[in-house]
Amino acid sequence: MGPQTDSVQSSPSLPAKTQIAIIGGGIIGVSTALYLAQRGIPVTLLEKGVIAGEQSSRNWGWCRHTGRDSREMPLIVESMKQWAQMNALTGRETGFRTTGIAFAAEKEENLEKWREWVSIAKEHGIDSQVVGKQQAEALAPGLQRSLYGALYTAADGRAEPQKAAPAIAEKARELGAVIMQNCAVRRIETTNGRVSTVITEQGAIECEAVVIAGGSWSRLICSDLGITLPQLKMRSSVLRTTPVEAGVASAIAFSDFALRKRMDGGYTVASLSGSIADIVPDSFRFLPKFIPALRTEWKTVRLRFGQRFIEEAFEWKLRPADQTSIFEKIRILDPEPHKASNQAVFKALQQALPAFKNVQIAQQWAGLIDTTPDIVPVISPLDHLPNCIVATGFSGHGFGIGPGAGKLIADMVTGEKPVVDPSPFHINRFSDGSKIHIEMW
Repeated sequence: MGPQTDSVQSSPSLPAKTQIAIIGGGIIGVSTALYLAQRGIPVTLLEKGVIAGEQSSRNWGWCRHTGRDSREMPLIVESMKQWAQMNALTGRETGFRTTGIAFAAEKEENLEKWREWVSIAKEHGIDSQVVGKQQAEALAPGLQRSLYGALYTAADGRAEPQKAAPAIAEKARELGAVIMQNCAVRRIETTNGRVSTVITEQGAIECEAVVIAGGSWSRLICSDLGITLPQLKMRSSVLRTTPVEAGVASAIAFSDFALRKRMDGGYTVASLSGSIADIVPDSFRFLPKFIPALRTEWKTVRLRFGQRFIEEAFEWKLRPADQTSIFEKIRILDPEPHKASNQAVFKALQQALPAFKNVQIAQQWAGLIDTTPDIVPVISPLDHLPNCIVATGFSGHGFGIGPGAGKLIADMVTGEKPVVDPSPFHINRFSDGSKIHIEMW
């Protein structure tokens, strides 16, 4: 079982029509709903399961400027402004705190690579620093390994994934948004080159525009509109510990584990190199586009062939609108965590930080990360359906960037001036002959 999310009250019934229909109740979908509802725009959010039931409650909870692709920098700057006021805006606890984030340098060559990134950060007004050995080791009191330094950003922070999206959704509902849970979208209908109706398991809803923010499901949803979205899923395993006074306030990533303090007194622990790519039919379909990413991440990604190939080959298909959809059969993607990897990560944590010696693993879970070939999201209208915005493929960056992305999407779908330039996120970059560009830091 995945982590328990805060509950969200569903609206009483599906309206016959709305101005904007949002498919997906993760951090991107609920943030978009909030910023639309703030403007008094009728919006209905359609979620097949529960708010934040999938990756939006299963991520690490990091809200970071640090190490972003340069294309994401303007958006994360805006997003962090939104995070800073999110508790006040929603009137609820999202868990956001500015605590700093560090990436520890266990090899000297890390430092030069990070200095290059710091120069990019400064262009966007972000005060990241490459700190020395003494300051880096002080971030993790009692550390039993030597560091050369760290990449540190004091303005970075953390939030609670099980609380944040539900808090945002509840505020959106208070402001007039319709929030429908356990309401799967079966098909999207078009009229005269525009999306006109969304067919759900609870009936049809007319709309003037649609936002597809379905995370790992977006590829299948887009295929209903004749769109080939190059997106694969990465399985990431996470654990949380029982409460402990470890003295580690900033979130820190080491070569073999990463941790951040939780509001419940424990720590969320995972690894930068613990991702599994389950081989599925789409793995072969999109292999040419993902080759650059595979070359770059070969040492940190493990390929697995198993039951998921059969499931997606035969079950993950669109069906007529009057039939039960795959979205209803799988309300929440709840993959098994890779417990051997989690045990290795936990052992490394205990060896590096003696304060965790007697701590227990309280829970383990996994999530499926929606990933694009260049590890940068798609936030884009569709050429043949201009009133349809696709917002997906956040590639493990979505939680921190979510509020900013929601504000951008709200601008785009209503025709207002975008808060940041959306052109780097256009879907056409995967089909216009452009070379896939991956930034590693």
